[in-house]
Amino acid sequence: MTVETRREIGEEGPGPSASAAVRLEGVTKRFGDVAAVAGIDLEIHDGEFFSMLGPSGSGKTTTLRMIAGFEEPTSGRIWLLGRDITGVPPFDRDVNTVFQDYALFPHMSVADNVGYGLLVRKVAAVERRQRVSEALQMVRLDDYGSRRPAQLSGGQRQRVALARALINRPRVLLLDEPLGALDLKLREEMQIELKAIQQQVGITFIYVTHDQEEALTMSDRLAVFNAGRIEQIGSPADVYEHPVTTFVAGFVGTSNLLTGDAATTVIGREGVFTVRPEKIRLADPTSTPADDEASALGRIREVVYVGPDTRYIVALETGGELVVTQQNLETSSMEALATQGRSVRLTWKRRHVLSLATSEL
Repeated sequence: MTVETRREIGEEGPGPSASAAVRLEGVTKRFGDVAAVAGIDLEIHDGEFFSMLGPSGSGKTTTLRMIAGFEEPTSGRIWLLGRDITGVPPFDRDVNTVFQDYALFPHMSVADNVGYGLLVRKVAAVERRQRVSEALQMVRLDDYGSRRPAQLSGGQRQRVALARALINRPRVLLLDEPLGALDLKLREEMQIELKAIQQQVGITFIYVTHDQEEALTMSDRLAVFNAGRIEQIGSPADVYEHPVTTFVAGFVGTSNLLTGDAATTVIGREGVFTVRPEKIRLADPTSTPADDEASALGRIREVVYVGPDTRYIVALETGGELVVTQQNLETSSMEALATQGRSVRLTWKRRHVLSLATSEL
């Protein structure tokens, strides 16, 4: 059933926003004197893949647990599909949660693990078998129903946990760093699979992660958390290309900050400015920048070769440093490393310079 169809038949319920799957209004959570969540307002659209991104202790997991009902907000209201669920127990919320540790029963088969929730709810055996089969097919584990979790890879166990959560047909699926225990290659594969499954089932995914690449890869929108507050909400492209605070610029991707004398000399005015490393070009120090370009002279202090790319750390004559990232389209590792110590002119389009607000939390 599509989001549009659900709205037409009136399943959204009377709430503050008919298109919102989840809405948080002035939500805080305190543990003693510590404010884990310091008053946030957030609206997550029905049917979107929404990520909560931030470092450890930023409040993202506590926020997810309040949506799930595992934690009670100290103040504020939580709405689910137009229904005020503040204080409603977890079992009475139309959500399911997928955890990092999978929480599979080792003595049960894959099929029994997936169908356990239906068994508890006393769903008839025929329907239960049919829905288990459909759920396993959805996560591409059709032929694994008779196996035990110990016989599966990490990625396969994660898909079993996902199938078990989806079989109950929740309107909102909460995922708490579910790929954190996987190795890099498998994690990248599962990012693509998760997004494809979300698009297939069409339900709202709320995904907690500290991994910026995961958030940028999968999300329709994301919220960047810091010290219990949300610093920015937007599409991955908006947050990456147009960070609004120094924290967001530094946490989402690699960012260069120009402040003080360096900002005044290079940009021409006081303030805090950022330009992404991939926007900067290395040029001969005697070259002349174009009218639409900013530039700065410096010396390459360090070269970091990382295969497809090379990072150049450049000490500026005006003080401070800028990081430059360039693809190794025709450059070998020896050629890249040989540039260390050279004088260069850095140039970039003026439109790629962004003015930032300082994070004050």
